[in-house]
Amino acid sequence: MGRRQAHWALWLLPLFLPAASRKAAVPVPLAWPRSGSPYRVELVDTMVGAEDFAIRRGMFSRLGEALLGPSGKPRRLLQPFSVAADAQGRILVSDSAAAVVHLFDSARNRHQVLQGPARQRLRSPIGMDTDATGNVYVSDSALGKIFVFDRQGRFQRFLGDLRGEGFFKRPTGLAVHPESGHLYVTDTLRHKIYRLDTRGVIESEWGRRGSAGGEFNYPTAVACAGDRVFVLDAMNFRVQVFTPEGKFISAFGDLRNAPGGFFRPKGLAVDAQRRLVFVVDALFEVVQVFSYEGRLLLAFGHGGTGPGEFRLPAGICLRPDGRILVADSYNRRIQVFHVVEILRADRSSQR
Repeated sequence: MGRRQAHWALWLLPLFLPAASRKAAVPVPLAWPRSGSPYRVELVDTMVGAEDFAIRRGMFSRLGEALLGPSGKPRRLLQPFSVAADAQGRILVSDSAAAVVHLFDSARNRHQVLQGPARQRLRSPIGMDTDATGNVYVSDSALGKIFVFDRQGRFQRFLGDLRGEGFFKRPTGLAVHPESGHLYVTDTLRHKIYRLDTRGVIESEWGRRGSAGGEFNYPTAVACAGDRVFVLDAMNFRVQVFTPEGKFISAFGDLRNAPGGFFRPKGLAVDAQRRLVFVVDALFEVVQVFSYEGRLLLAFGHGGTGPGEFRLPAGICLRPDGRILVADSYNRRIQVFHVVEILRADRSSQR
């Protein structure tokens, strides 16, 4: 089989794999490690399509499909890559196999499929985030641009568009700073981080290929929390920590088949309140949780299709209510977890 044929075979693989179990018992208690950690993890829910996000089709929608056939818009996840959530409770999922972004708004009983303008649809949506006004930013790694949609899901403009060509070489991770509104983008093939202002103007950049502090080897994800910016330096098998201006603070992680090590880290999220850093490793099929200082606190997940198990997981995000959403890519689902502080839970039970 040639290289091109192998590429397409890999892309089509999720179409032929059996879907994971649709629903799990709620909640499923999951605690890794069983002892020695101040935290416990619970699996709360599993979502594979619009109905699982509490999106119900109205009578006219069902009647239209019966008379005219399906609308053509996917309602189920095919290969979720990244996931994001905003303060309004909306959940966004980039589906790399379908080349769309799903926007699930359960409060308004609305499911939208974001594709971009007719002149240039999304081709390879990767990173996503929203700003304080609800605008949605999506990085397209193939086109080298960032798509911007308004709160209603209407396409507004491109960032990084230069006469129809993308400025970025391979934009992947994307994060909006919750306080300043600055947009941080990892350019994987340039081994750089870009910081853009609210108009999309590049204010600063840092990084080059290497292994020293502040250097990168294919960075793939970024997360912001207060006075720190965390970057997943994938092929250096570590997380680097910077100030919002790009000054190097610290790093943790290494290539190691053991707790605390990485092999194919994909997703990154930060809990600023608890000062926790979540890292998804696709090939270890696990989520590891570290302190800001890089101390491993716990890990959850392993390979499989059952509740709390993963097949090539990728993206991760934290909802405002503290729940953790993981894009379980080759199980074609989003799994929702909750971290409980054991000491706090014990105190509550004694009252």
